[in-house]
Amino acid sequence: MEADSSQTPIRSLTETIFVLFLRVVALSCLWFGLQYWALLVGYSQNGLGRFDLLSAPWRVAATGLAVVFPVAALGLWVAGSWGPVMWLLAAGGQMLMFTVWPEIFGRNTLAVTMHSAVFVVFVLFRLALWLEGRHKQERITVDLP
Repeated sequence: MEADSSQTPIRSLTETIFVLFLRVVALSCLWFGLQYWALLVGYSQNGLGRFDLLSAPWRVAATGLAVVFPVAALGLWVAGSWGPVMWLLAAGGQMLMFTVWPEIFGRNTLAVTMHSAVFVVFVLFRLALWLEGRHKQERITVDLP
């Protein structure tokens, strides 16, 4: 079966940079996920962060984030619509850990700052893409009787 159109639409510069941004965020999500897996299996912190040695809140948070961050990385890498949603769940969970419950999880201002910056940049990209799409629609007019 042949495709309906032999030409694929060319991405704009904004769309290309947005996909590149999503892939950089995907790599950082994969890194976060690997860090949580290393913690849970005892590879990091000289084995003191193994699953069986963690407190109950850390067990719940670390296992959840060890799964959600790699899934978010996959979704962001393929630029799927579900990728940013998964990232929002993972980053939101991590931000809650370090801001709402610092007495349990400690403080990590770098992670909170970076997740906030990524969120702001993401919203700015989505706004720019929306305005670009709106501008393209204004140029295309159909005169029907």
